[in-house]
Amino acid sequence: MIKAVVFDMGGVVIPLDLQRCIDNFKQMAGCMDIEEFLNPYHQKGFFGDLEEGKIDEDQFYSECMKHCAPNTSKETIAYCFYSLIDGINPDATRLFKELKDNYKLYVLSNNNPISMEAFDNYLKSVGMSLADTFKKTFFSYQMKVLKPAPEIYRRTIEGIGARPDEILFIDDSAKNIAGAEAQGIRTLRYYPAQNNLYEAVTEYLSNNE
Repeated sequence: MIKAVVFDMGGVVIPLDLQRCIDNFKQMAGCMDIEEFLNPYHQKGFFGDLEEGKIDEDQFYSECMKHCAPNTSKETIAYCFYSLIDGINPDATRLFKELKDNYKLYVLSNNNPISMEAFDNYLKSVGMSLADTFKKTFFSYQMKVLKPAPEIYRRTIEGIGARPDEILFIDDSAKNIAGAEAQGIRTLRYYPAQNNLYEAVTEYLSNNE
């Protein structure tokens, strides 16, 4: 029986608009090599270092400015970064409300402190919050390890306190799904362009009770 449902954030709960973010970095910040660092699933360079907790926000902004046009402000960089986020998946909020009574909900996400504030604000805009919705959150920048490293899944299993086969993990990355499966976690890959999140998850749960 599945006791815990674990959600990835970006690409699952939070839709992402990667091209808009790239365009804004180029046009507003003059960061012409932005595509070397941004990826739909796994960030690279100083973006990846921020998500892995190797650098803090100030260090990130300082490094980013080296790739931007002269006199680019921290506020401009933050705006460009936030433009990656495209609201909140309405299927996710419906899903959270229905699942909370029967399952413990968690988040496991490669993420960073800059995005997390925006994520929480989006949840609050629909009458929810990270703290109220999820029993616990597992963020890469706090754990200082990125998916799909085995350690992040092992520590998540330990933090949940359930057997791996009692946990369902939902992610849109094939590598992250494979990493979870290698630790015995049940998985459901979500395809943003093809799937209805609510229907995909509820169908899986109804078939695996």
